Amino acid sequence: MEQVRTRAATIADVAARAGVGASTVSRVLNGGRVSATARERVVAAIDELAYRPQASARALVWGTTGTLGMVIPFFTNPSAVERVRGVLAAVDTTPFELIVCNVADAAQRDAYLGARAPLDRTDGLLIVSLAPSDDEAAALKRAGVPVVLVDAQHPDLPRVVTDDVRGGTLASRHLLDLGHERIAFVGDASEPGLGFVSSARRFTGYCEALRAAGVPVRRALRREGPHGRLVAHRLTRELLSIPDPPTAIFAASDTQALGVLEAASVEGFDVPGDLSVVGFDDVEVAAYIGLTTVRQPLEESGRRGVERLVAAVRGQDRGPLQEELELELVVRRTTGPPRVSAGG
Repeated sequence: MEQVRTRAATIADVAARAGVGASTVSRVLNGGRVSATARERVVAAIDELAYRPQASARALVWGTTGTLGMVIPFFTNPSAVERVRGVLAAVDTTPFELIVCNVADAAQRDAYLGARAPLDRTDGLLIVSLAPSDDEAAALKRAGVPVVLVDAQHPDLPRVVTDDVRGGTLASRHLLDLGHERIAFVGDASEPGLGFVSSARRFTGYCEALRAAGVPVRRALRREGPHGRLVAHRLTRELLSIPDPPTAIFAASDTQALGVLEAASVEGFDVPGDLSVVGFDDVEVAAYIGLTTVRQPLEESGRRGVERLVAAVRGQDRGPLQEELELELVVRRTTGPPRVSAGG
């Protein structure tokens, strides 16, 4: 009876099975000159032993790495985690493995969309929430490796997106329909090095909704800073301390909405009696705290991105260049009509 293998196969195992020397296996893996017969025997032995050469060696032998790459910023943030969950679920249904490149600053962004893009180690690249420049997009296309964007835009690359402007309009119209006029916005400060635009686009939707309703957009009711709960907490306390504080706040993400809710509690503002709050994303915690929010299909976007990328790797992607996923307003406990003042 054949002995069950308990360790990973090595080059020596492959050489023994193929009846050649280890140097011949190495030459096959590195594209060296060997006879066609020897090459066939080595490749057959690799398959039989399930030997796993490095990605670069697999590419030389089979013309494929069996690997997909993903470039994503701040992938431990709640919204990124949910998007990655969809990515991993989709990858698990394929024969591909996944390389993840986490971007934490502008220098890493430039590197992973440029010289350090894992194009030589992957069969396709998923870029999440980072919009390539024209030069970067052109270089990616010249490399000949399929690329799909998720939550990012470039006119020359296939992409899976949502309409952030419409999302900002949905959130703001909800507050306007409840009777609010002093509606504040808490969002992200511009980060040109990373190129994030979602918060700015959501603010555009907020402005469009207010103007359509005849409500002025007040600079005093706008606060922006680095993305995060604690920053949003500080910005909200500033808003709640002005002489005529807002009766509602639209936060550009659920993470920031959490900071808004914490600040309201510290300042003694009842939610939603004194202050209504709307977030954006519908991350997992939003349902537990009863947060009204604009739901974007985070998991679905990750899944669809992988499906489009795998189809492109196989030469089978027939989808539109831009695939837009739907947004939905989810109304929960943090929004209600403004409290009627004693004199009103």
